[in-house]
Amino acid sequence: MSENNSKITIARLLSEYEDIFICPICSNPVEVVNLRSLICSNRHCFDLSKRGYINLLSHPLQTKYDKKLFESRKVISQSGFFSPLITRISENMLEELKPESKLIKLLDAGCGEGSHLADIQQRIIEQAQCDSLGVGVDISKEGINIASKGPSRTIWCVADLANCPFADKQFNFILNILSPSNYSEFHRMLADDGMVIKVIPGSNYLQELRAIFYKQTDKSEHSNENTVELFNRNFDLVAIQHVQYGVTMENKYIEHLVRMTPLSWGASEELIQQVLGNDKLEVTFDFTVLLGKKMNAHRTN
Repeated sequence: MSENNSKITIARLLSEYEDIFICPICSNPVEVVNLRSLICSNRHCFDLSKRGYINLLSHPLQTKYDKKLFESRKVISQSGFFSPLITRISENMLEELKPESKLIKLLDAGCGEGSHLADIQQRIIEQAQCDSLGVGVDISKEGINIASKGPSRTIWCVADLANCPFADKQFNFILNILSPSNYSEFHRMLADDGMVIKVIPGSNYLQELRAIFYKQTDKSEHSNENTVELFNRNFDLVAIQHVQYGVTMENKYIEHLVRMTPLSWGASEELIQQVLGNDKLEVTFDFTVLLGKKMNAHRTN
């Protein structure tokens, strides 16, 4: 699909679902004008980019997540290293769907370069007897720029999780995968019977890198107890699931692994080169999946 046709397709999708958006400046409803802009009643205007994503930041925000990081994360994702996690998330969603569901609206909050949302949405489309709308939002323009080259049934947005440009109670599922959260916004945007699926690193996540980069420091071990406790204070914690598996990573993927993780940010160049010099590397992927609903919602359904 040409860049122009892709933009038109996304513009029509925006028009179809313009009611899910609000202006991030004044919180008023918006409408799509001339298949190219979201404009609110106060005339705040946000244009659709040539790539087919919408930038809803009122001003640029700095982030350490750069183009190389997202390109490497996409390589790792497309090579199947996250597949067991994606399978578990998709299964949870499919189990939650009601027989009468006609459309599910799915928000990936902190979607990065979009691979996780694209893979999950594809599985839902293949296995569920209903339509789906995917919305991916990230503060990084670099990540969304890469994501926008993906599925045309997904709306990609540059936006701030602290000020999400979406109306109340819009989403059946909110995903938050290895990304910071804003629980007050999640609660506002989640449908009353919806579910938040948050994924955090388990204690053994990339432990091989952590052992090399941070040997004999307090960063050599990871605990997520505080994260679980905070989640539980904001949502009814329906379940905690663990997904752990090991992979043998060939050299051509090791550099992408190092590039994609913030674990490398505090490591010396010498230690980074030590990792990159391996022909193969045994790597542990370890995730904790938190399933949450609005307080008391799952008790009354």
